[in-house]
Amino acid sequence: MLTPHRRRTDIDQRRVRRGVYLLPSLMTLGNMFCGYACIVYAMRGEYETAAPFIGVAMVLDTLDGRIARMTGTTSEFGLQFDSLADVISFGIAPAILTFSWGLTSLGRWGWAAGFVYVTAAAMRLARFNIQSGSVDKKYFAGMPSPAAATVPASTIFAYPAGFQHPIGAIPVLALVLVPAFLMVSTIKFRSFKTFDLQARRSYTVLIAVALLIALVFAHPALALVTLSYGYLLSAFIEMAAARIRHRGEQKHPASTSPNVVEHRPRF
Repeated sequence: MLTPHRRRTDIDQRRVRRGVYLLPSLMTLGNMFCGYACIVYAMRGEYETAAPFIGVAMVLDTLDGRIARMTGTTSEFGLQFDSLADVISFGIAPAILTFSWGLTSLGRWGWAAGFVYVTAAAMRLARFNIQSGSVDKKYFAGMPSPAAATVPASTIFAYPAGFQHPIGAIPVLALVLVPAFLMVSTIKFRSFKTFDLQARRSYTVLIAVALLIALVFAHPALALVTLSYGYLLSAFIEMAAARIRHRGEQKHPASTSPNVVEHRPRF
């Protein structure tokens, strides 16, 4: 017969398990709320307040997956819930934010460009779900939707005044179309999910993160723009570096070892 103390212990353990199981979903819920809040503030014209919500959503989106893997609480429900939240936070929210900020003067062309962005984000997330586990974990095939969303969000945060004239709004089309096409492309973008904090370089990683946090707090607009555009350009820099290395290998093939003497027949 179980004692009252043991019964209470079992009940407490079950409650802890349920709480741990709900924790990743709560992070996903916070991610979705940030996307919704971004849309609300964008419709009010408060762009400087709306844009940072996409950055917070990106942090929560990173945490929910890591917490689920660390606690062993990954599930099909969590995967689908996370994808739906990402469509809102990294698809609909940045499209509406950019449209309200600088594309309204273009009329139908403006909201058509925003719709292209939403479609690309949804396709990127769908492709990620079906390719999960079958691709190289060091790289993403196409620009991740959270990183793509930070490009317009950081730009708007740095310049919240917006564009009200059609001529000035034309460059804003690139702000949504370029990340949209990169999301559905097959260009490889580096993934940081494989960083091992238990490795010897963990101290270097922690110092780099500390410097990054300090830079964000010291000059948030400059830091966020630099990070978002830097990640966008990093894929092309790696592609160029890989081509240069490949050409160098072709020009300088592996030569015969100097210690090996070639014997020729004598006539």
